[in-house]
Amino acid sequence: MSTYAAPLRDMKFVLNELVDLGAISALPGHEEVTPDLVDAVLEEAGKFAAGVLDPLNWPGDQQGARLADHVVTTVPGFKEAYRQFVEAGWASVSGATEFGGQGLPHVLSQQLSEMWNSANMSFCLCPMLTNGAMLAISRHGSAQLQQTFVPKLVSGEWTGTMNLTEPQAGSDLSAVRTKAIPQGDHYRVHGTKIYITWGEHDMADNIVHLVLARTPDAPEGVKGISLFIVPKFIVGTDGSLGARNDVKCVSIEHKLGIHASPTAVMAYGDGEGAIGYLVGAENRGLEYMFTMMNFARLEVGVEGVALAERAYQHALGYARQRVQGRETGVRGGERVTIIHHPDVRRMLMTMKSYTEAMRALAAAAAQALDVALSHPDPAMRQRQQAMFDLLTPVVKGWCTELSTEIASIGVQIHGGMGFVEETGAAQYLRDARITSIYEGTTGIQANDLIGRKIAYEKGATVRVLLDQLTAFDAELARFADHPGLSVMRRSLAAGAVALREATDWLLATYPTDPKAAAAGAVPYLKLFGTVAGGWQMVRAAVVAKQQLDRATPEHDFYRAKLATARFYADTILPLAQAYRAAVVEGSTSVLALTEAQF
Repeated sequence: MSTYAAPLRDMKFVLNELVDLGAISALPGHEEVTPDLVDAVLEEAGKFAAGVLDPLNWPGDQQGARLADHVVTTVPGFKEAYRQFVEAGWASVSGATEFGGQGLPHVLSQQLSEMWNSANMSFCLCPMLTNGAMLAISRHGSAQLQQTFVPKLVSGEWTGTMNLTEPQAGSDLSAVRTKAIPQGDHYRVHGTKIYITWGEHDMADNIVHLVLARTPDAPEGVKGISLFIVPKFIVGTDGSLGARNDVKCVSIEHKLGIHASPTAVMAYGDGEGAIGYLVGAENRGLEYMFTMMNFARLEVGVEGVALAERAYQHALGYARQRVQGRETGVRGGERVTIIHHPDVRRMLMTMKSYTEAMRALAAAAAQALDVALSHPDPAMRQRQQAMFDLLTPVVKGWCTELSTEIASIGVQIHGGMGFVEETGAAQYLRDARITSIYEGTTGIQANDLIGRKIAYEKGATVRVLLDQLTAFDAELARFADHPGLSVMRRSLAAGAVALREATDWLLATYPTDPKAAAAGAVPYLKLFGTVAGGWQMVRAAVVAKQQLDRATPEHDFYRAKLATARFYADTILPLAQAYRAAVVEGSTSVLALTEAQF
């Protein structure tokens, strides 16, 4: 079974040569984010991923978390690993400095998140949700709630959860029934929440649950939802932990994957009611929770990148050592490892090029977020927030859908051995499968993309991106004599036309026939991701060409970057035409059958 090695060289390439780390360092609050600091952080995070988290991944999958008497016991090694995670300061890298965090930009913390999720996704779901809870409370909670809860979340001493779903509600949050009854300076919460990741465990002293619930006079639907902090242990005025709150884990799910991550059914208020504290104003809970949800959606997209990278490394290691058959077109001779076979090369190149495109696109979204949060110009912040909002469902939906596909290719490269659990390839496929479901399925992401992010604003931000593609095409004209870049330019230009035509069709169709538009929502999301990922790959190819012209000593890396970009242009970008056809021409057939005809 292979061991994980963080793709540090490609991460540094993305940060320094695609994202423009210098521009991020120029933002207020990020002046100390120098290339030397970034290199040191990446190197140490890679060591932690490989040395601490990766060795726990396979055993954790096999053993799984355990529940007894409402207490979840994590798999052996997790508690100690989490202690090391907190003591090393990894929990606080993206936390606000006023609460004891390090305040590192998202473009950097995202690379760390990828490493840790590649090494052990089950483990990393806990700090990911903690960071989301910290963000929601720090932006929307009162000063008292912030001082009570945020520093402990930032440090990692306490962990956080997100409690949305209920048995009767699923993704339809308008059906939430959990009640919050006011009682003095707090509320009493009663209800049941399901699918609560890390809802109960033994790794931290306290768990801070963010819970959606309704107050007695709340209006129906999503307009009547409020947000509450419900801690596992009541926190005293001096910050000490007091009595156990009236909240308990009544079961944990038996899942296809992420076995070491306890997914809990949480019961609130079986006794007198769980003590909860209102975040912000009543009936604005869904608005506040979206702070946590949007952060989680970007992070889940990064999980897709992470599992794709891990599946690729695992398959590559196997292909290099598995001897089977003789080289194609060569009579006789020695048997060779399967990496010599063209079809295995095709599969590995598919995995590698997709993963590099996904990593670059996720970083582009994180860059937009950093600018939106820190740029001194309000107009620039607004524009970049809109771009981040546009890219978030694409990163979440496209990267997670691809993670399952890439992990499946990894199983295929292993052949029959991939279907055997002992080789480890199947775990990445099982773990990846959840990523396109939780934090909103791909269909939910796609409908958010075409509705809120495109139709609602009449295409304003997506046209900015399309215009950037046009401007980039003009820049590529100076490479007309380069055989590889000229081919990439034509392929990307054709993809951009397909995206523009599909966007125009959606903008024309959505106002009068939203069902027809929704029928093509997922193909549109995949079209968007395919073209935007191709844009990043061609940008990378331009940088690689320029570095090679300078006779860089790292010629192998940049030649490989040119090769993966060319592969993407030749074999992946042409899919844009098929996605465009599915969007523009496919709605009639999607909606053709009556319910009885299925």
